[in-house]
Amino acid sequence: MRVVSWNLWWRFGPWRERQKAILEVLREQRPDLVGLQEVWAADGENLAEWLAAELGLHWTWAPSPAPERWRRRIADPSVDIGNAVLSRWPIEETEILRLPVPPDLDDGRLGLYARTGPVSFFTAHLTSAPNACDVRRQQAATLAEFADREGPVVLTGDFNAGPGFPELLELRRCFRDAWEEAAPSTPGETWDWDPRLPYRQGPRQTERIDFVHLAGPVTARHAHRAGDRPVEGVWPSDHAAVVADLVC
Repeated sequence: MRVVSWNLWWRFGPWRERQKAILEVLREQRPDLVGLQEVWAADGENLAEWLAAELGLHWTWAPSPAPERWRRRIADPSVDIGNAVLSRWPIEETEILRLPVPPDLDDGRLGLYARTGPVSFFTAHLTSAPNACDVRRQQAATLAEFADREGPVVLTGDFNAGPGFPELLELRRCFRDAWEEAAPSTPGETWDWDPRLPYRQGPRQTERIDFVHLAGPVTARHAHRAGDRPVEGVWPSDHAAVVADLVC
């Protein structure tokens, strides 16, 4: 079972060109399950729905309940943002968790659960505010409780914190890091990993902040990055994707 976790950088930058590049990367990877963050929807079009149709997958998504801060960044009040799951199997059940956050930092971060195929599958996007370590710690603890299910559990997402960061302590108590399990000696940075990346802002802050986490009877056999180079001259996102091959 191949799992992908990827932050798609919403509608920033050359998003139409990036949309095609994102599809090509996913098509090449041939995933069974995909957890996506920063998925856009506008004017009756949804990026996750389009990707699912092109790839022959099932899909579900959870729109942010507080997208106003995002919309101001692109000066477009009509575009929604959210998390999504694509799956090789029908999606039998879904649930949405609004992650805790103080009002001054609230931009609608979520956890999305989908019961599909052999696993309980989750994707989440923790707050990115630089000085919000305590907020991310609370969000991670709430997410760990939300994802406490029987059987194989796969938790994907952009956690805006590296593997050794204290805010992910609660997750580390409950979940294993697929990258550390399958590719511990391989560089796995997913944020600001390449100096040629044109979407960087400010000083370089190379980190591995995107994860596939595992709990229960599921094991990672292989892990690698994808979307970490241009596709016909277009970089798909400001994040690289994490790809993990799992056995239940």
